[in-house]
Amino acid sequence: MLDQSRTDQLNEALELLHFAFRKVMERPDAILAQHGLTRVHHRILYFVARHPACSVGELLAILGVSKQALHAPLRRLIRDGYIDATAPATNRRLKLLRLSERGTALEDLLSSDQRARFAAVFDACGPEAERSWRSIMRALAQDDAGSIDATPDLRSGKRDRLRRIAAAAATDRG
Repeated sequence: MLDQSRTDQLNEALELLHFAFRKVMERPDAILAQHGLTRVHHRILYFVARHPACSVGELLAILGVSKQALHAPLRRLIRDGYIDATAPATNRRLKLLRLSERGTALEDLLSSDQRARFAAVFDACGPEAERSWRSIMRALAQDDAGSIDATPDLRSGKRDRLRRIAAAAATDRG
């Protein structure tokens, strides 16, 4: 059982997390609203940018959402020309996702403000504070078994296989 002092400290940490997240998302939310998009669209754009030629299944695993939750926003990003979905000749059922030029420009606009905010804070607080922050964020991201709740498939040989498929698809188009 936590004493009241510790409970107050933890509540302050929760509040700081909330207010920091709100501030980090403030400008991107305004930009998204101008495009009729939401934070889920930003998350999709962000992770497709970091994992070009990922499959829909891999994106589902990264985001930790259901097919139903991903379907409409992903379809919208494809329809509006932010994401290209291509099927390699070797497996037409597989859709490989990558940002279009339009998607790259929007993702950079959204994330550059966040990167600048993080850079300024990390520079002001120093490298030890940055290391501590990263340690805390990693610990918070762990699942109950103690492993980072991220996509294991993207860190395995499957990722290399998908890169080869994507290269073959690019050759098919070229």
